[in-house]
Amino acid sequence: MRRGGRPMPEQLEGAPKLNYVSLSKAMSKALRHQPERLGIRLAPDGSVGLDELMNALNRRGGWPRALTEADIMQVVEHGSKQRFAVEDGRIRARYGHSIALDEAYVPAEPPAVLYHGTSQRFLDSILDEGLLPMDRQVVHLSTDVETAWAVGRRHGGKTVILTVDAERAAREGIQFYCGNDSTWLADRVPARYLTLGQETATQE
Repeated sequence: MRRGGRPMPEQLEGAPKLNYVSLSKAMSKALRHQPERLGIRLAPDGSVGLDELMNALNRRGGWPRALTEADIMQVVEHGSKQRFAVEDGRIRARYGHSIALDEAYVPAEPPAVLYHGTSQRFLDSILDEGLLPMDRQVVHLSTDVETAWAVGRRHGGKTVILTVDAERAAREGIQFYCGNDSTWLADRVPARYLTLGQETATQE
């Protein structure tokens, strides 16, 4: 089992073993960052035909056998972070894009409070300028402190948690979007909606 998530799906019966973690990463790269590397074109909402993605991944090669739509659906249904959504035969990444999309996110009413984990070395800039998307299209926020901790620790050093007054921000015109059960998104969050929460010890 991977830390912080459900087990990756069982291998399809009778088929050579497939590394579903590698497949998930390849899908994320294609649907979030570099679709052109696979020769696919995303629709304005970030989606592409499930069969088109499967065929493109097979053309790329490097798999122990030919991928099937069932393999892709295994990753969609069993991934720990609900990264992907499938509807009407099309697949898209729910969040995490570094490429611009015209219709990627639909505004929604957020929880009253959200959280953002980051490194202490970024804190002064955030408290001055607010949360900005940086190399992504949107800011990522968490519904609980534990998830925010996990995200913040990826930056290294001492982790700090910022509490976001999402209810007030939404009331005053900041748009939020639902990424999945534990992730919400925003175009940006001005500093006036942020307060400093807890912090961890320096990572080893």
